[in-house]
Amino acid sequence: MSVLIAIPARYASSRYPGKPLVELRGATGASLSLIERSWRAACEVGGVDRVVVATDDERIRAACEAFGAEVVMTSPDCANGTERCAEAHEKLGGGFEIVVNLQGDAPLTPHWFIEDLIAGLRGAPQAEIATPVLRCDGETLNGFLNDRKAGRVGGTTAVFDAMNQAMYFSKEVIPFTSRTYGDAEETPVFHHVGVYAYRPDALASYPSWPTGPLEQLEGLEQLRFMENGRAVLCVEVEARGRQFWELNNPQDVSKIETMMSQMGLV
Repeated sequence: MSVLIAIPARYASSRYPGKPLVELRGATGASLSLIERSWRAACEVGGVDRVVVATDDERIRAACEAFGAEVVMTSPDCANGTERCAEAHEKLGGGFEIVVNLQGDAPLTPHWFIEDLIAGLRGAPQAEIATPVLRCDGETLNGFLNDRKAGRVGGTTAVFDAMNQAMYFSKEVIPFTSRTYGDAEETPVFHHVGVYAYRPDALASYPSWPTGPLEQLEGLEQLRFMENGRAVLCVEVEARGRQFWELNNPQDVSKIETMMSQMGLV
């Protein structure tokens, strides 16, 4: 079953313009751009046939080609990463049986998250899209809550049913819990990891579906599947001692650099 990883990247981020080209220092002090670190993370995933960066920006294209990435130029009119992945897959001639969207702001995504995601979609023939979820420990949950108190959008959380079908995704912390958790304590909150695996028919149809009020309010592209009656499979993944965070705000740069240093990531 052929697999494509597409990394959507745009320069004109509303929260953090130029984000893909932001430099991040690793454990040895080596500085690489966010998009290069995300591309390197994609290249570590086993069982993948092709990795491309999908962008509409010549600055990102030049930077990616300089470190050896294959680039597919897409329209500036793509509303989100899923639409950009759909266009990239079409421009490559289609033919892949699974398309993975590894967003360009997630350089700490370990390869087994994506490998488990692909395996989860393969094992659920009725599913058209799958996405990973990671149970929060107390430290991560408190980080989410602190971001919201400070008026920042941090991680996205997910709730799902007994069949692992998504019930909702939100930039608020859901479900509500009044408890205080220790840093290493397990919580009932799941962090949505911003990676998606699509079957090509659903991906190709996505840009033609109407954008619903929930997608508009939350700014979460996966809600378009749910608002148009398509099930989203949540695949629980294990941290295995690895810290995970996405670069959503400028304040996240130092946080991710600290994590890379603590984990010894170059």
